[in-house]
Amino acid sequence: MRLMRIESITPKPNTSRPRKEHKSLEIFNTDQGSQYTGNAFTGALKESGIKISMDGKGRCMDNIFIERLWRSVKYEKIFLEEYETVAELITGLKEYFEFYNFERSHQSFSRKTPAEVYWGKAVAQQMAA
Repeated sequence: MRLMRIESITPKPNTSRPRKEHKSLEIFNTDQGSQYTGNAFTGALKESGIKISMDGKGRCMDNIFIERLWRSVKYEKIFLEEYETVAELITGLKEYFEFYNFERSHQSFSRKTPAEVYWGKAVAQQMAA
């Protein structure tokens, strides 16, 4: 496992350059975390002509399901592997989501997989094969 060094969390100047195939952002939506409300972040958005949309207080509960999913992805796959390329990472994520949806039982689904809940057990087993 790789350890994070202090250089990883020290702010660096924005050196990224937009590519012409990338569309420019019109609006950026986020929660009200301090990393998003600081002048450095909001100023960069404003300088680029991007409108800022922030969720109201208490809206974090809307994100809890996706936050739990990404916690599982990180602790069950990403932190356990070393990826040398983006292609390897994408392959690893595809493998994990196959596992997550078709093999990994979920407590919140009475120990069923998401595929079993969505399609039923017989269809999910056919799709997994």
